[in-house]
Amino acid sequence: MKNSVLINHQLKSFNKKMFVSGDKSLSIRWALTASQAIGASRGYNLLESDDVKNTLKALKKLGIKILKKKNYYLINGNGLNGFDYKENLTINAGNSGTLARLILGLLIKSKKKINLIGDKSLSRRDFYRVIKPLNLFGLKIKSKNGKLPIEFQGNDYLTPITYFEKRGSAQCKSSVMYAALNTPGVTKIKAKKSRDHTEILFKHLNFPIKIKKSKKFDLIEIKGLHSYSGFNYRIPSDISSSAFFIVLTLLSKNSKLIIKNVNINETRTGIIKILKKMNAKIKFRNIRKEMGEKVSDICIESSKNYKSINCPTHYNTQAIDEFLIIFLFAAKAKGVSYFKNLDELNQKESPRLKIACKFLRMIGIKIIKKRDSIKIYGKPNLKLNGNYIVKNFYKDHRVFMMSVIAALTLGGNWIIKDMDSINSSFPDFIKKIKFLGAKIN
Repeated sequence: MKNSVLINHQLKSFNKKMFVSGDKSLSIRWALTASQAIGASRGYNLLESDDVKNTLKALKKLGIKILKKKNYYLINGNGLNGFDYKENLTINAGNSGTLARLILGLLIKSKKKINLIGDKSLSRRDFYRVIKPLNLFGLKIKSKNGKLPIEFQGNDYLTPITYFEKRGSAQCKSSVMYAALNTPGVTKIKAKKSRDHTEILFKHLNFPIKIKKSKKFDLIEIKGLHSYSGFNYRIPSDISSSAFFIVLTLLSKNSKLIIKNVNINETRTGIIKILKKMNAKIKFRNIRKEMGEKVSDICIESSKNYKSINCPTHYNTQAIDEFLIIFLFAAKAKGVSYFKNLDELNQKESPRLKIACKFLRMIGIKIIKKRDSIKIYGKPNLKLNGNYIVKNFYKDHRVFMMSVIAALTLGGNWIIKDMDSINSSFPDFIKKIKFLGAKIN
């Protein structure tokens, strides 16, 4: 069946070492930041997914020269606001919220009109959250209901702003940070805790940035118009992609896995903290710093007697992209797991909380859902032998990958549609699954 996978065999035990693809967040940020440097930048282990390819296509349309070499990408930057493009240019961000929101900030000084569009899924998502602060800088934006498509034009007379980011959205925070690069004076941001890859990259490049951390918020100050030279950057493996293999190992009998060179940035390891509280055997080995980011090998070993969790809400932003696979793990844990304050989960590629509830009910798990919370009544001995079809999930790559993990660990006969959804973030997913011994048609 075209663009579908058929799975009717559980995965046998395995003991392997593997690499997963490069971190998507860092791949996109490296490319955008390199475009503003003066001279050549090299990016190693760049994720070659649709989201990253769309980033490179957008930069090429903006007049940036990009070459693919044997083992790295080369970007020749023209300095701050060094773009050269035609009037009424259209940039297609595809499925990438990171690209769409961050490039709006990067283009805050663009003199010609630009149209920003995306696919059906991205066009449903909220952009008012970045439109509002970027308007304060002086960017002129036209949008219907705060969603794509967006028409915008920059301004030569930008004003630094003071901005309070309340959602815990790294995309919103980073969009403002990129806008600050081209703005004279000091931009100040008070941001709820979220991923800090942009801050780490800016610090690594010695930008004039000050960061003061508190328990719930970070205070960030950026002095704009700082020129910088091209730089080389090695991108570690993506923990969000690794998450599916971590749970696959935990739910497979007598299995062990080592995933090499994974980014374990503190703002991204919520899934590890949550799973360990549920009695998962996970260890970090060979911990080191690379380009300012914390990197490690992750060692996973399957076991029994996983327990439920009343998940602390301060893990939410650290695990926002991994909750689907965490919910699947909770379905096999003893007791009732409770997750709350998950509004942001429905602001992703699909309404993930709603889809998770539908999926869990399909496989026989009792759940209680409220507006932004879910209770999952785990079944440690859950085994499936029926026929299951997964479709109509807005082509959300994480729903597809979660479904594959469920099929390989729970049994049953599965047809999982929209395989091409993984191209946006992890095109090698099926290849890596087969490396562990999975039988997939």
